Amino acid sequence: MSHVHESNTGKIWKVFGILSAVTIVEVILGIIKPDFLHHNSLFGVLWGLSLLNIIFYALTVFKAHYIVYSFMHMEGETPWLRKAVVLPFIFLLIYLLFILLTEGHYIYGVFRDSTIKWNF
Repeated sequence: MSHVHESNTGKIWKVFGILSAVTIVEVILGIIKPDFLHHNSLFGVLWGLSLLNIIFYALTVFKAHYIVYSFMHMEGETPWLRKAVVLPFIFLLIYLLFILLTEGHYIYGVFRDSTIKWNF
């Protein structure tokens, strides 16, 4: 019984192309910083998040999901197993962002409104 070797060259180039395109979009947005994205805020009242930051976070989560999907060979698994692996990661990443942004905004407010000097 002989197994036929399948070439994954096309799949590798597809993954490379998609991840490269997303990275190029991130770099271009980071260099240009369009005013309509950078000075426009969705959650400005709470954290001072600009739409540009939200786009960066969304693209980062997309790349992380796609890397797990491609390099951990999740495309061949059942949908429930894929969800069991990816959804907790996405939830924990969003939770981490929430905690970091909330605490960072609080610390910024403490230093901005008090007599404590910025010493770092």
